[in-house]
Amino acid sequence: MKKIGILFGQERSFPQAFVERINAKNEKNITAEFVSIDKVMQGEATDYAVIIDRISQDVPFYRAFLKNAAITGTAVINNPFWWSADEKFFNNALAMKVGVPVPKTVLLPSKEHPSDTTADSFSNLAFPMDWNSIFEYIGFPAYMKPHAGGGWKNVYKLTSAEDFFDKYSETHQLVMMLQEEITFDAYFRCYCIGGKYVKIMDYEPRNPHHLRYVADHKVSAALKKKMEDYVLKLNHGLGYDFNTVEFAIRDGIPYAIDFCNPAPDADLKSVGEENFEWVVETAATYAIERAKAQKPGQDNLTWGTYIKESAGAAAAAKPKTTRTRKTTATKAKAATAKAKATTTKKKA
Repeated sequence: MKKIGILFGQERSFPQAFVERINAKNEKNITAEFVSIDKVMQGEATDYAVIIDRISQDVPFYRAFLKNAAITGTAVINNPFWWSADEKFFNNALAMKVGVPVPKTVLLPSKEHPSDTTADSFSNLAFPMDWNSIFEYIGFPAYMKPHAGGGWKNVYKLTSAEDFFDKYSETHQLVMMLQEEITFDAYFRCYCIGGKYVKIMDYEPRNPHHLRYVADHKVSAALKKKMEDYVLKLNHGLGYDFNTVEFAIRDGIPYAIDFCNPAPDADLKSVGEENFEWVVETAATYAIERAKAQKPGQDNLTWGTYIKESAGAAAAAKPKTTRTRKTTATKAKAATAKAKATTTKKKA
């Protein structure tokens, strides 16, 4: 029997519905339940073929548990190693690499020194920063937000350089990004599950949280198809199995605003019945697919094309280097043998 588990925190509607939906399908030798942890021994496998992770971004103990589960064969959704490494500024750089439009963005050092550091720890950082060039590049109004994290926490709308410095002083040790404002005609949030299932949802970020999915943007089928293509490009590059991508539409161009959401909102009260039904059914279907494909004791994680291509390039280069070394060593041996032979002849 293969078990599918879900690891979660305060949310209730999605985990409960997810488990019930899988079990209602009566798939042979597959069952679902809430993950239960009573001990974590290094290198020892869990009872789960698949775990859906909804909380480890907030609980380091869970993240470490999931890495141990992954290395012993559990298919963890999402990949805990990549999730640990990823952040929003890198996301934007990757988006540019794969051809997805994003707002102009710059990375900012934390306003205050990180704990256990001093001014001497920043020997390579210019002071002051080239603020004039940064402001000229981004323009105002602009948005400032953490380079990692989510939930619309610590997000500021800024109207001027003076406003920037005033709000920047409130960010303490957070590493922030300054991003151009995209004045949008329409806004969408898109679920992506399994790197193949996409749900494009009308969204209005300016509404109160519980009303953000109450929107009806009129856009063409061609624009929706372009958004779907961009969603797949981003998630294939990043390697996320369960993610959302947000697009702001300006002059007919979808700009990816936020697409590092590996534990996206799936609560019935906020996403609405139609979207909730889609995410429950699709997540359940995909988790069953992964359980069937899972091979005990092997790597069952999803890795993005960025990592796979980088690893592939390194692997391809390694044999070449080895062959070169062998050739050099062979030439050296041959030269030594030739020298010995010549010396022997002379002696003779």
